[in-house]
Amino acid sequence: MQALTFALQGNTFAVPIDSIKELIELPEMTPVPMMPGFLRGVMNLRGSVIPVIDLAQRCGLARTEPGWRTCVVIFELGIGEDRQTLGVMVDAVHEVVEIGADQIDAPPQFGTYIAPEFLQGMIRQPEKIVPLLDPAQVLSIEQLESLTAMTD
Repeated sequence: MQALTFALQGNTFAVPIDSIKELIELPEMTPVPMMPGFLRGVMNLRGSVIPVIDLAQRCGLARTEPGWRTCVVIFELGIGEDRQTLGVMVDAVHEVVEIGADQIDAPPQFGTYIAPEFLQGMIRQPEKIVPLLDPAQVLSIEQLESLTAMTD
């Protein structure tokens, strides 16, 4: 498996690259009123309106303060007609790493600063352990829609 590693609030995370479409510099975004705080706004990506989620806030961390390395990872999630494109704001992108199945442990049920359901596993690397996020859970369209419905 290949995974993209990136920084959020001084911590390193990873996400499988199979649902990543592209990486872009932090674009100009238009705020959307009455949306949850983690929805930073919408952006124009080659004529398409794409919602941009602050991944740190979505994971329960502090709001991302844009810096010169802040960028947006474009994800394409879902199947067939139900495919959805979302932008995810991260502090900085590090690298794509090759991960063997033997390097991934099950996520702990407690003791993490991220909800266990957001984790696909924990990657054991020589110098550290990197949480592997599950994009289908963190960016669940149904869950995001229900959260935005609660703000109405």
